[in-house]
This record gives sequence, structure tokens and C-alpha cells, in this order.
Amino acid sequence: MTVIATAGHVDHGKSTLVKALTGMEPDRWGEEKQRGLTIDLGFGWTRLPSGRDLAFVDVPGHERFLSNMLAGVGPISVVCLVIAADEGWQEQTTDHCAALEALGIQHGVIALTRCDRASQPRQKEVVLEVRRRLAGTSLEHFPVVPVSAQAGEGLDQLRRVLDLVIDQAEEFTRDRKSIDRVRFWVDRSFSITGAGTVVTGTLTAGSLSLGQELSWIDSEGRQQQLSIRGLHSENKAQQTIVPETRAAINLRGVTSTEIHRGDVLLSPGQWHLSSQIDVRWEPCKLAVGTDFEDTPGTIIAHCGTRSVETWVRPLNNHYARLTFPQVFPWSIGDRIILRLPGNHAVWAGVSVLDIAPPELHRRGEAKARARFLESLPQQPRIENYLSVQGIMACEDLKKMGIHIPDPLPRGVVSSGGYVLSEQKIEEWAQTLKEMIKTLPPLSPGITLAAARHALSAPEDSQVLVAAAAAGLEYHDGVMREPGQQVDLGDAEESILTLEQWLTQDPFLAPDAKELAELRLTPKHLAAAERAGRIIRLGEDKSVILLPTAPDLAVRKLRDYGEKFTLSQARRILDTTRRIAVPLLEYLDSQKLTRRIDNQHRIVY
Repeated sequence: MTVIATAGHVDHGKSTLVKALTGMEPDRWGEEKQRGLTIDLGFGWTRLPSGRDLAFVDVPGHERFLSNMLAGVGPISVVCLVIAADEGWQEQTTDHCAALEALGIQHGVIALTRCDRASQPRQKEVVLEVRRRLAGTSLEHFPVVPVSAQAGEGLDQLRRVLDLVIDQAEEFTRDRKSIDRVRFWVDRSFSITGAGTVVTGTLTAGSLSLGQELSWIDSEGRQQQLSIRGLHSENKAQQTIVPETRAAINLRGVTSTEIHRGDVLLSPGQWHLSSQIDVRWEPCKLAVGTDFEDTPGTIIAHCGTRSVETWVRPLNNHYARLTFPQVFPWSIGDRIILRLPGNHAVWAGVSVLDIAPPELHRRGEAKARARFLESLPQQPRIENYLSVQGIMACEDLKKMGIHIPDPLPRGVVSSGGYVLSEQKIEEWAQTLKEMIKTLPPLSPGITLAAARHALSAPEDSQVLVAAAAAGLEYHDGVMREPGQQVDLGDAEESILTLEQWLTQDPFLAPDAKELAELRLTPKHLAAAERAGRIIRLGEDKSVILLPTAPDLAVRKLRDYGEKFTLSQARRILDTTRRIAVPLLEYLDSQKLTRRIDNQHRIVY
């Protein structure tokens, strides 16, 4: 299904045209039918010659109901602009077209209605005026189709043109339809006896299914989990609904008096919620505003189906920070309409550039921020945001609506669920090099934990990427220069003496008194162990042996026989219980020996 919104001046025949195309009356209220005036959003659907299902969101044209109109077009990417051939371009035509341009809508058709009331010269005159007014806007290429809904003329041609326009639009919305997260702006809520609360809206991305959990955010920014009890589209029950589709969702966990137009349903945990964003002023010929310097500090923002008072802080003429009274589920590239309070005219259209902007406190930070925003391309690219952040979680990028391409662009590296800029990696590598230079002589290198803390890296994997960039090797939990040897300093002579003792008696580890006489402290012994000169066994690491001792012990025990006890091992190795117990436990831990009962072991 494709969803199209109508637009145009009041009483130019939008609802009449929708009824002629769909056979459905879009005006739902008795007051609308009595006054012949569309007040709120109306809906209808039909099937085009191609077999494509098409749904209409019919919007009011009167200036008093502009907010309702903006709620109807907010989530839509294709429009049908209605202009009466007998009256031509009118005031609300300007307002509606300004709104469409501000939203960046590029696909649609112009239905020249009431052609039965206008001569051919008059029709040509109106078309020329429309072309003149739309020149230089995103709507200038819209095809014009003359119709008369009352007489039934031109409707088949309009259906064929709608098919062609939708084909073109789908080329541009294909990526959006592949997005797997839901953002569903509610445009209507009501209650059905026996079913409960139902909300309607246009599903533009993600998919819906029975039993699915959704996060509901109301107009105050409060959040609550809801579940889908039932789904309908075109008045038919559905198991699943995919984009782009008009959907009616039967919700469990909320009443129809609690959920309203402007509320939003989301895939839980998949959206970045923010009350502050940085935006760019988009060219909009039909809007009345000129730039942010001319924009008042308080303005009305229309996003999705919600309108809300917003505070504007200009960063320069074309970039600003908007602050909202509650959080919104933003995505990079979202379009917002700005309107002056109490004024029906569109002030400006802006696009969202950053939904997690840094705080601005110091003098000059606003101008620096504007310069960065100016450097961003029209389409968000991961490398541009990494140029400031340095490192970002892939999950956060997805929440922001920034696509992570495969393969990654040049200058971007992936590591452990994060992406890093090569500039950030080089910065970290330089930090590690400086840390290496300041290590004391007995240090084996930089521990992984110390490096991670110094770099403020989220995970160990990013530290190892930086270590590799710094040309460091990683071994036994530490990073060091390749081939680096531990400098034992004044302990070298004592370690040599210890090695001589153990070469003569491999299993007679020195006791505490002998170590004290050699002036070997635990720090010296730890450094010697890291250098591969000795091993330390036991819970208190008090048993000092050569690294060759375990293999030598295994050979002697194997030569002894099939199995042995602790006492037998002491005699075989010519050692004491103090040494034999931790040595055999070590051999067990290395799977060189194994207990077969409470007393006996065997060699593997």
C-alpha cells in the first residue's frame, strides 16, 4: 500500500475528489457533512490500475485547521495537491504548498479540479500561474491532471498518473521501508465496544504484528509499554502490517482518553529520545521566514502528528538549536515545520542534523558548533559524526538513524560493537606510547586495565586496536614494546644467585630467610617472573622455582611408575611438603598430573 495526503485551499474539492476515487466519504463528523467543510483528517482507500492499494489522508483546507492539516501530511512522502480550475491559486494553497516544501516532499501530483466550471483558456491560465508559483520549489515538477470529480472526468487519467508518481517515489523510499524499527505517529484514537482502544496512523517504517510490544510516548514525554491486541488495514483484520500502510492498532494497556493525536508508538529501546536537537534551515521559497537571526525565541514546531512550543537558539543564520518541553524520538534527517504562534503561515522548514548535541557553555562554542554543522553533508555519514565523537556505539548510531555501511568508509574502523575514526585511534596510540616512556624499570608494561582507564575506552578490544597502531605487543595481560626485556636493575645479581641454587637443587625453593638475605622483595620476584626467569607457586606465591621445574618434575614422576602419593612425590623430587603441595597442585591445574583418589595421582 501507498499512502497519499491531499493538500489545497478550502472548498477546492479535496474530499469530493477522494470520494470520487475511492467511493468512500472521507468526512467523518456530522458537523463536517452539515457544513460541507472538512475539519479533521479523513480517510479512504482504493486500488489503482496497476493493482497497487492506495490510501488517502484527506486534510482540511481552512486556515483555522492548519494544525490538523500538518498532522495529516507530517508522516507522508507523496501528496495530491488540489487546485480548483475556476478559482486558481488561493491563500491556503500557499500555506499548504509551503508546508509540503518545508517537509521536503518531492513526489506528488496536482489535481486541477472543477474543470467543468472553467474554460480551456482559464485552465491554461491557472496552470501557468501554478507553474510560476511553484518554480524553484520541490513541487515544481509535479504533473498536472485536469479532473472533474462531479462529472467523473479525468479520474482514470489521474489514477494512471498516481501509479507513475508512486513508482518514482518508491525508488526514494525503498531504504526507509527496509528499516526494522517502528515509529508510528498517532493521528486518531477512539474506542470500539468489545475491542477497546484503537489508534490510527501511517506506518512508514518497521512492521507491526499481533502481540508485539511497543513503547508509547505521550505529549508530556511520559513512557509506557503497550501491546498490540489487534491490527486492521482497509477495515480488514491483519496478522502483520508493513510500510507504507494506513494502520489501525487495537492496543492493550491504555484507554482512548489517555492516548491522543501527536503521541507516538516506538520499537522499545531502538530510538534515541532527546529534547534538544541541532537543525539546519532548509531553502523554502514559499515560507515567510528568512533565517534564524530573524526567528523569534519561541516558535511552534510540527513534527510527525504533533505540534509543540519550541525554544530557538540561533548558532548562525542557517543553523540553530531547538529545545522542546519533552523528549521526542528523533532521527537524523527528520524534517520539521516551524510556524509563528497564532499565525497560519509556515515560517520555515528545518532538517535535523544532531539529536545528541554537546552542551554549549563557553564563549565561542556556538559559532564553533555552527561551523561543524556546516561541514555535514545533506545525507548523514558516519565519518562526519565520528570526526567529532571519535568513537560511537553501533547501537547508538542505529538509534540516531545513521546508516553503518558495509564495507566501512575509509578512515573508519569497527571494534567490539563500536566504530572509531582513525584519528581517534592515532590519538590513543600516542597516549599509549607516552605511557610506555614513563614506566619504571621493573614494570613489565602497561596492563590492559590501566590502558583502558587512561583512554576511557568502553571495551578492551578498542585498547588492543590502539596498541596495535602504537606498535606495541600484547602478552600475559600487558602491553609493551616488541622484544622489551624487564630490567631487574640491582636485583639482577641476586636473581642470578637464585638461578644457580635452583639449577643445582631444582625442587629446593628458598625460604623467606634466604630471600631476605638475597634482598629480593616481592616486587623484584614479580618482575623476575614477568621476565620469565622464575615461577612462583602457592596461594601466597612463596614457592620460587625455575620455569623448567614443572617439566622436570613430570619426567621424574613418570619414570617412577603408574601412580604416586604426596609422600612418594616428595622423595622422588627430593623436596619438602611446603614445596611439593603447591607444585603438585600446579601440575594438576596444567593437566600434567591428575588425582585418581584421595591419595594417589597419575601423570597424564
